[in-house]
Amino acid sequence: MSIAVLDENTINKIAAGEVIERPSSIVKELLENAIDADATAITVEIRDGGTSLIRITDNGCGIEKAQVPMAFLRHATSKIRRAEDLASVMSLGFRGEALSSIAAVARVELITKTGNELAGSRYRIEGGMELGIEEVGVPEGTTFLVRDLFYNTPARKKFLKSPSTEGSYVQDFVEKIALSRPDISIRYVKGGSSVLHTSGNHNLKDIIYEIYGRELTANLLKIEEREGPVKVSGYICKPVVGRSSRNCEIYFINGRYIKNPLISRAIEEAYRPFLMKHKFPFTVLHFTIDTKALDVNVHPAKMEVRFENGEAVYETVYQAVSEALHEKELIPQISLTEPKEEEKQKENRFLFPENKKRVPEPFEKKRLAVQQLKEPEVPYGSKGTAFQVPPPPAKVSKSPASFQQPEPEKPLENPPEPKSRQMDLFDGKLLEPKARFQHKLLGQLFDTYWLVEYQEQLFIIDQHAAHEKVLYEKTMKSLKERAYDSQMVSPPIILTLTVQEEVALTAHLPYFTDLGFEIEPFGGREYAVRGIPSNLLSIAKKELFMDMLGSLTEEKTHANLEMIYERVASMSCKAAVKGGHALNAREADQLIDELLELENPYACPHGRPTIISMSKYELEKKFKRIV
Repeated sequence: MSIAVLDENTINKIAAGEVIERPSSIVKELLENAIDADATAITVEIRDGGTSLIRITDNGCGIEKAQVPMAFLRHATSKIRRAEDLASVMSLGFRGEALSSIAAVARVELITKTGNELAGSRYRIEGGMELGIEEVGVPEGTTFLVRDLFYNTPARKKFLKSPSTEGSYVQDFVEKIALSRPDISIRYVKGGSSVLHTSGNHNLKDIIYEIYGRELTANLLKIEEREGPVKVSGYICKPVVGRSSRNCEIYFINGRYIKNPLISRAIEEAYRPFLMKHKFPFTVLHFTIDTKALDVNVHPAKMEVRFENGEAVYETVYQAVSEALHEKELIPQISLTEPKEEEKQKENRFLFPENKKRVPEPFEKKRLAVQQLKEPEVPYGSKGTAFQVPPPPAKVSKSPASFQQPEPEKPLENPPEPKSRQMDLFDGKLLEPKARFQHKLLGQLFDTYWLVEYQEQLFIIDQHAAHEKVLYEKTMKSLKERAYDSQMVSPPIILTLTVQEEVALTAHLPYFTDLGFEIEPFGGREYAVRGIPSNLLSIAKKELFMDMLGSLTEEKTHANLEMIYERVASMSCKAAVKGGHALNAREADQLIDELLELENPYACPHGRPTIISMSKYELEKKFKRIV
C-alpha cells in the first residue's frame, strides 16, 4: 500500500466538504463573520437560491489590506490564539475554516476597508487560487461576492436542490440571525426583491411580527430576563399556537442558534399539561451562560453544545417557561371573522414550515423601490481603478435612540392586536374565585358542552375534558401525598406480557409497589395484580393497566416516580364523564367549582382545551350589529 501526502488544493476541497454543504452554509459563515466584525447593519442578497450569487455587505470594522490574503488561509483566525482560548471564546466563528473552504469551491471576491485606511482593497480568489489584490474606493465595511458555487466540483453541485428550496434554507437562517440579534439591522434580498428588513431597534417582538405575522405575535407571552448562572429572556407562545414539529422551538445561547435535546425537553415538559400530544410549542429564547460552563466546539457547524451543569440549565428553562404559562388565564378565544387574505398567507408560511416555498409578503406586493445590485463591469487588470460596489449599509449606532438608518419597508412600533384575544386582556378571570358569583350558567349544548356568560364573553366548557382534568389532578395529589390505602382485588387481575412489557414492569416494579400496587409473578410471562390503590379501585381494569405498561415501553429513558404518577393519573381519566351525558345544573356548578381549585384548569391531561370563549363583539359583528 502506497501512502502519499495530499496536495493543498485537495486538502482544501475535503475541508470544504465538512463546512460548506449548500448556499445557506456560506451565508451562515459570512453572516456570523459580519456580526463578529461589530456590524450594525447587514444586507444579504442571493440569486438562483445562492448558487449563482451570494452577496453579503456589512458596515463592520473591515480587514486591513495586509491581512486580506492571510484571511483565506486554512485555520487563519482573529478570534483565538491558542487552545486555551476555546474555553472563553464569545465570537460566533473562531476556527478559521470558513473563508478557505468557500474559496475552494467558488469564485470569491472580497471588497473591504477599515476605518483608518484611505482606500479599500479588492481581492479575488477562485477555486483556492489567488488572482490578485488591488486598491478601490469603497466605504468602511466588507462586501463578499460568492459566485458559481461548486463550479469546480460538479459531483457535489448535482446534489443541491432546486433554487427555490435552497433559497428557503438561506431565508430560514437569515431569519434566525435576525431573531438572535434585534440590535442589528438585517436586510434580505432574493432575486432583486426585498424579503425581510429589520430595523435594529432592539425590539425582539417586532422581528417576530415581521417574520411570523400578527396572529402569532398577539399570542406571545414574555419571559423577563432572569439573573443567575443561566440567564434567559424572550418570548413563548400561548398553547393555542401548537406546531407539528420542533422547528419552532428557537433558542440562542450567547447569540448562537443552537439545537439541544436537554433544552427542548425542558420546554416541552413545561408545555406538556397545556399542549395536545404530538404538538410542539413556539419559542424564541435567549440564554446567556458563562463560556467556561459550556463547550461549543462540538461539531463543525457549531450547532451543538455541551453543558457543564445540565441540571441547572434544565431547571432554569423549565421554571421560566412554566411560570410564564401559569401567569395568564389561557382560555383560547375563537373568532368568527376570517383574517385578511395577506395575513392568512403570512400565517400559512409559518403553519407549514416543511413547505419551504414562500408566499409573497405584504411588503413585497408594495414593490417599494429596492436598489438593484448589479454585477460590476470592471477590467480586472487595472490596478487602482475606481470600483463601484454597492455601498455597505450606513453605520448604525448601537444606541436605539440615535439610530440612523434608511426607513425600512414598514417600521413596526407596536404590533396591532387582532380581535381574537385571550382572557388576560380582560379585567377579571373566569376562573378566579371572586368571579364565581358573576358566572351566569346558560345551559347545556348537545349534552356535552356547558355555556357560561361572564363579562361580555361566552365561555364553552367541555364537560368530559373538564372532568378528566379534575380527576387527573385529584389522583396526582393523592399519589404525591400518599392519601390512599392498598385494596385487595379478588379474583386478581392476570396480565400476560410481551418481552418488552415484562422488562418495563420489572424495571418499574418498585415504583408500583410504592404507589400501593401488589404485583407478583404468576408463571411464565404472566403476572397477577392482587392489590391496587383504593382510589383507583373503580377504574383499574386490565386494559387500562396494559395501556400504561405499553406507554412505559415507549419511553427511551428509564422512567422516574413522577412519570409513573403521570401514567397512573392518566388511568383515572378513563372514569371521566363522557360527552353525550346530560349533567344537571347542580352537577355542572360543582364541576366548575372543582376547576377553580386546579393550578392548570385550561387543558385536559392530553392537551385538549377544557374551555374556549367567544366575545360579544364577535357575535355582534356576525349579526351585523357592528359594521
